[in-house]
This record gives sequence, C-alpha cells and structure tokens, in this order.
Amino acid sequence: MTVTPGQQTGRLLLIQIGDGGGPEVFTNLCGLQTRSFNMSANDVDTTIPDCTNPGATPQKTGTPGIKNRTFTGSGKFVAGADQTAFMQHVIDATVFNAKVIVPGLGTFTGAWYVTNFTLGGEQEGTMTFDATFNAAGALSFVAE
Repeated sequence: MTVTPGQQTGRLLLIQIGDGGGPEVFTNLCGLQTRSFNMSANDVDTTIPDCTNPGATPQKTGTPGIKNRTFTGSGKFVAGADQTAFMQHVIDATVFNAKVIVPGLGTFTGAWYVTNFTLGGEQEGTMTFDATFNAAGALSFVAE
C-alpha cells in the first residue's frame, strides 16, 4: 500500500488505555479495525435582531460552546491482561486515563469513560466489539 505524502494511515489512529500506575503506562486497545475521533463544539446562538430596523432579516451569529471529544472504534475482541483491565472499567463504569493518537496532528491525553460497549459475534466467526469513549475532563493536547 502506498500512502501519498502528507496522508496518514488510518490504522495509526489509536486509543491507548492507561494502567493507573505511576508512572502510567499506556497500551494500545488491541483489535481495532475501524475507528474515528470526533472533535466538535456546541453552537451558542448570539444572533440579535437589528435594533434600528427590526423588520430586517437578522444575520445568524454564534460562538463556540461546550467542546466534545469522542473516540469510537470497533474490531475483533482480543482477550488478555490489558483487555481484562480495560473491561473492568467498562463493567464498573469508571473513569480511566487514555491517549488518543491522531497521526499527523498530535495526542489528546486525559480522563475518559466508555459510554457504550457492545460485544457480538457470528456462530462461526470471532467475537467483535464496538466502543464509544467520551472525555471525562479537560484533555491536554501535544502537537506531533
């Protein structure tokens, strides 16, 4: 596979789960085949009508509101010690440290939690998972 200069390989978009130790060690969430990282902000409407000509069509204006950072991924469920530790956070609905590595951009590090986790599988296939992670606090960003 040839990657055009400046383009990034999608499989390098990663989420790494922290072990809670000091110093904390981060390991890749194994098995991911598809993944996405959403960076959005709510739109706070600041539109006001023209006070001198109230009949005029107002110009919509806005300002950024609450930031939202969400990582989603799906793939093959891989059992192991790292997966067991991660699954305990899912089972207990607890916050944990993680890094989202965006190739060509940088790394977002901080507290995360899983809002949705689904296991699935075909009768003759391997078990799969889908997961959604939301930021649980302010994230630090280090540019690449």
